[in-house]
Amino acid sequence: MLILDTAAVPLADRVEAFDAAMHQASVPCRVEQRTAPDELHAEMHLWSLGPGAVFTTRASPFRLVRTPRHVRLGGHWALAVSFQAQGRGEYAQLGHEQLVHGSQLMVVDMSAPYSFGCAVGGEARSFQLPYESLELAPDVVRRATPRLRASPLHGLVLAHLQRLCATVDDIAAQPGAAAVGAATVELVRALVVSAAGDVPGRAQVREQTLLTRVRVYADQRLTDPGLTPESIAAAHAVSVRQLYKVFAAAGISLEQWLIERRLAAAHAHLASPAGRRRTIAAVAHAHGFTDASHFSRRFAAAYGMTPRDYQRTH
Repeated sequence: MLILDTAAVPLADRVEAFDAAMHQASVPCRVEQRTAPDELHAEMHLWSLGPGAVFTTRASPFRLVRTPRHVRLGGHWALAVSFQAQGRGEYAQLGHEQLVHGSQLMVVDMSAPYSFGCAVGGEARSFQLPYESLELAPDVVRRATPRLRASPLHGLVLAHLQRLCATVDDIAAQPGAAAVGAATVELVRALVVSAAGDVPGRAQVREQTLLTRVRVYADQRLTDPGLTPESIAAAHAVSVRQLYKVFAAAGISLEQWLIERRLAAAHAHLASPAGRRRTIAAVAHAHGFTDASHFSRRFAAAYGMTPRDYQRTH
């Protein structure tokens, strides 16, 4: 949902509009503009996803400062996991300083003072959530903040958030939007605990979030023919038996789920301009099927027509 586009705001009102939109989407803070008033531009979007929200800001240079006074004023969101889609961010909190690029995440604890800015402008994207959804104490989050990149889950969560933010406009309109938000909260929880190190309940969190982590991991690798229950189990340091057990407890057949996800991706691809120009064998291989005939049979069983017929009619 668009909450600010300064192109539609008179020049004299843009600073005030920027401040109001930032407070609406995030938490109380001081906004410092780093450009002349006539060069200020910004576009902000906010999408609700159940227990969390996606907030994006593309703007000219600015800096946010959340002081102890602002913290006392409160604010709905307590945590933000962010990355830069464009430009470079400058983040400082509780003695930790970080230059944020597109290949790394940062965690902002909104229950404590911090500053964040973009000296040359750019675009920041974040997933915001309250502490009660995360179910972790603030000291665990603060311990994890400078160690995020050392977590084996950093790449998984970054890729998930990049994909989520790129497609959130469509996701937010779907009935399952809240479930996507809940799954993202679980991923953030697992990331924070793994980065924090030896904290109470770490093993329990790993177990509780295993299903979500596996599903996101597999979704990011559906095109790999080598994605199997064995490779998934190895990547998550669990036994194949435990992996099957976790899926069975959720009422899901692991092999069937993998096939359905691959078929759904192929189904969408066949209806795209690029997919309409490819051979069925190429589409099958691109979505993790080593046998084009097997792919065609499974596709027809799932969608009521062969992939070739579907391709021709779309």
